[in-house]
Amino acid sequence: MDATQPRIKFRSMPVQVLLVIVTLGIYTLYWFYQTAVEMQDAIDDHSGSPGLWVFLMFVPFGAFFSYYYYSELYEKFTTADFNRWLLWLIWLVFSPAVWFIVQTEMNRRSTYH
Repeated sequence: MDATQPRIKFRSMPVQVLLVIVTLGIYTLYWFYQTAVEMQDAIDDHSGSPGLWVFLMFVPFGAFFSYYYYSELYEKFTTADFNRWLLWLIWLVFSPAVWFIVQTEMNRRSTYH
């Protein structure tokens, strides 16, 4: 692997589901942060702060902003025409779907296992 190529980790969905159950949901915060950092590195856009986005999830209505910024980052990262507003809306209605959508794209572009 080229040292300059950003590292995108392959993550097994069944293992992630197990981790969410075992950690009582804490893994989702880790996943959110790590995938945001990996997407930022992949597109070389460090304008946002994934750490701040995780913190905002604990502030009333802060999650709305976190989800929006993450969705905006995903829109820049993905090769498909995926609208940030659609991803944000899916996040509000059924967040596991976003997890599947994002992780599927991340796995497709993964650079190491």
